[in-house]
Amino acid sequence: MKYIFLSLAVSFLILSCESEGELTKTEVGSAPILPESVLQYSGVFKPTSGIAVTGKAGIYLDGTQYKVSLEGFSISSGPDLKVYLSTSEKPNEFINLGALGNGMSQTYLIPKGVDFNTYKYVLINCQQYNHLFAIASLNVK
Repeated sequence: MKYIFLSLAVSFLILSCESEGELTKTEVGSAPILPESVLQYSGVFKPTSGIAVTGKAGIYLDGTQYKVSLEGFSISSGPDLKVYLSTSEKPNEFINLGALGNGMSQTYLIPKGVDFNTYKYVLINCQQYNHLFAIASLNVK
């Protein structure tokens, strides 16, 4: 009986592990902004306490695909930093766009159907410790 329970528990753990989902997305932004893309929204990053950040976030429309680009961007180092599109200045309701990469310019695809009247912020958040690093409030261009 003990072995049956152990086998079921191990099977459950193996089958329930998610390789990449909303919270586990590890892909780094690399979708280029094409010259014909049109800037729709923009915001300057502001740091949270104890963090250094520079740069801005821009939302571009490239044909029918929206992309967020981090431009002239640098930030204090931290573990498990993710780029979120959020409904508020806190990571309560958000879309995880992917892992923050290295470099001053990074671009992430935004899923189709996102309402920018609702998702008005780009956040840089340490997902592992749920520590907010930076906030860019998006304004219409």
